[in-house]
Amino acid sequence: MDDADLILTPLSRPLITDGVTRGAWRLLSALGFAAASEVGLPNGRRADLMALGPKGQIAIIEVKSGIEDFRADFKWQEYWPCCDLFYFAVAPEFPQAVLPDEPGLIVADGFGGAVVRDAVSAPLAGVRRKALTLAFARLSAFRAAPF
Repeated sequence: MDDADLILTPLSRPLITDGVTRGAWRLLSALGFAAASEVGLPNGRRADLMALGPKGQIAIIEVKSGIEDFRADFKWQEYWPCCDLFYFAVAPEFPQAVLPDEPGLIVADGFGGAVVRDAVSAPLAGVRRKALTLAFARLSAFRAAPF
């Protein structure tokens, strides 16, 4: 079999999402952040990834599997009041030029990721930070329960 015999099949959106999420989670972990996926927020939204940093900063990462996913979804703007740092995480082949400049940008695949653009820090009010941190800690503890 030579290269001409290989048939490349594009990954499905769920597989891309899983890979980008896994890579972003691994990156966050390497940066000292404790991350959890599918985290419910006080405003009724659900963050793809939410992470608590080594200095108590709260990051939300919105995973986009492709251009169609980005264009069909504007709820990400409602995540800003729930975090200090907001990022998009996309696959390497994602057309980055369509993304807004304000959020940070992570490029990731199933093996890891890189911060391509830092998020602008918008520190949360103390009361909101405490409530979100406690909710994150409780969620993490419930998910870690052995039963």
